[in-house]
Amino acid sequence: MGEDGLVADDLTEETLTEDDVDFAVAAYREEGRWIVATLPARVATTSDRFIASLRQLPGEGGVFGFACIAEEFFVIVRTTPGGVRGVISDGMAILDWSLAEELADAIGLDWDEDDLEEFVPEGDLAVCADFGLAADELQMTCEDEDLLPAEQVRAIAKRMGFGAEMASVLRSR
Repeated sequence: MGEDGLVADDLTEETLTEDDVDFAVAAYREEGRWIVATLPARVATTSDRFIASLRQLPGEGGVFGFACIAEEFFVIVRTTPGGVRGVISDGMAILDWSLAEELADAIGLDWDEDDLEEFVPEGDLAVCADFGLAADELQMTCEDEDLLPAEQVRAIAKRMGFGAEMASVLRSR
């Protein structure tokens, strides 16, 4: 502990504010069609708030939450009656951003600082598999350094079948 009472890790990790949230979106299926809605930035500042907001929505097969943070990384959270699954697009974000570290804990991710790599996703890469996006495709999308996180999320939405709905919601923000 330092003189200020903070553990060294607390000094390097960035606590999210609403200004850091590029966007937060929920996507779920209802009566066989995708519904995509923006969420207030404040719900994506902590993992608990983000998960709680997703749990309030209906959804056949669960509810997906997507949040892009500071144009650096994105998270996918999937809530189902059986629990929470998720992916952090860039494993290094776990060391730098509170949301990523909290989500890693929420999904039971066993991570080691020495094993995290930049632009390598961490979490359940099969989180979207039953909706048309295989784990290897999600990994390739996350590792594509030519795409910004928001573009990666749009590509994921398109592959899962709600690209037009996602584009419409993001245009209207």
